[in-house]
Amino acid sequence: MTFINTPNAPAPGGHYSQAVVHNGLVYLSGILPITPAGEKLSTATIAEQTEQILANLDAILEAAGSQRDKVLKVTVFISDISAWGTVNQIYAQFFGDHRPARSVVPCSTLHYGFGIELEAIATVS
Repeated sequence: MTFINTPNAPAPGGHYSQAVVHNGLVYLSGILPITPAGEKLSTATIAEQTEQILANLDAILEAAGSQRDKVLKVTVFISDISAWGTVNQIYAQFFGDHRPARSVVPCSTLHYGFGIELEAIATVS
């Protein structure tokens, strides 16, 4: 088991790793719209929050020896389901022809007032 922590994504805010690699899979913790420098994008648009989350996803996948076309499953938590069209458009551009399994979970406002959080499972190269 290998614990992943890269400076190219925000540092964990609690007792967890950004990801864990085990038996050829990488399990990514919930990713929030926080820059690697620690800036919380609480007041940013849902588009900006989504773009930051996906940039963080790329950075953590790279640190784990994986990449976006190896993502198997994504779970997206969204506090305003009416914003889903915007999120889905950015998500589709990010993944292109790759279509991982996905769940979308409407929820109340997330930590720090964020509108979105994402977690994922991927294979490693």
